[in-house]
Amino acid sequence: MTALLTCAMGFSMLQLFLLGALGPRLVGESGMSPAVLGLTTTIGFGTAAALSPAGGRIVDRIGPRRSLAALLLVSAAALALIAAAPGTGLLLAAVALGGVPQALANPATNKAILHAVPPARRAAVTGLKQSGVQLGAFAAGLPLTLLAGGIGWRGSVWTGAGAALLAGLWTLRTLPADPPPLPAGPRTALVPRAMVAWLAVFSLFLGAAIASVNTYLSLFGAQRLGMGPTAAGALVAVLGAAGIAGRIGWSKAARPGRAEWLPGWLACGALGAAALLGAALVAGPLVWAGAVAVGVFAVSGNAVSMVLVMQRAAPGRAGQDSALVAAGFFAGFAVGPPLFGLLAQSGRYGAGWLLVGAEFAAAAAVAFAWALRDRAGRTA
Repeated sequence: MTALLTCAMGFSMLQLFLLGALGPRLVGESGMSPAVLGLTTTIGFGTAAALSPAGGRIVDRIGPRRSLAALLLVSAAALALIAAAPGTGLLLAAVALGGVPQALANPATNKAILHAVPPARRAAVTGLKQSGVQLGAFAAGLPLTLLAGGIGWRGSVWTGAGAALLAGLWTLRTLPADPPPLPAGPRTALVPRAMVAWLAVFSLFLGAAIASVNTYLSLFGAQRLGMGPTAAGALVAVLGAAGIAGRIGWSKAARPGRAEWLPGWLACGALGAAALLGAALVAGPLVWAGAVAVGVFAVSGNAVSMVLVMQRAAPGRAGQDSALVAAGFFAGFAVGPPLFGLLAQSGRYGAGWLLVGAEFAAAAAVAFAWALRDRAGRTA
């Protein structure tokens, strides 16, 4: 089941990692502008942010098996539409469809863990399944980018669509049946409160910065550092590989009493990563260190947030609370790339990395403010 949940997380965001890793080919071969490349991320994650609260309610009502199967099959459909898109309009519509699996991913996988995994192992399994997102980044940045060099970017995306379809069929054969759907019951508040609200705001700033890196790191390597399309795509793969290790390691370390402070410290480490990316304008090889640091620190912050939600969620609220925190993260993903894209359009990558650093600093401030408030509340 852990392998299946990891795959589900990876496929939920594969389309956007692919668009980022294949950015140099899309800009060079399809005539897509850097600003439109950022718009793909905005549309995908804007859709995910809007659908996440409802997605959490749906998962709580129908169960994880149905939700995970729907996630993977819709991912396959979105990737297939991207591969077949003749122009920008259909491409953006396909990206919007890809917001549906993103909205379902965290609540569905968290709900499955709460149902099937003993409490002592939940943090470790959560870290493993959250690493699936970075496994998707690695797959987009290395094997699928290499494949694009041989069969074109459309063939690479078609390959991803086929793999997602197989994973959806695997879900239906592997997971036990869900219980009968629960009655709808009274509508619960969709506005985050208490810890969930703080984590949603933290995730907003974190997501804005991470999305800018995911979308433009490869293009930065190609346009400003003189890297070829394959080497530039490998930057995303390195980030993904580092993120896998970071999410697994930091999630295991997120024990009660320590987990509350980890988001702030991880955001501080991410601020250092942004500084390395900016310094790559002067010393190009530092871009590899910056990619590793983003993976180890920045992308791990979201995994630790999900561990905190699962540690503290009220009975029956895990799906909805996960979805509300994820909505903040996705909103950040929608906002960040267009702002960075305006700077990238004019070649001002140095200012772009300063913007990313400011977003990581804001995330750290929010996280530490909540940790201090939480400690005061527990000692009062």
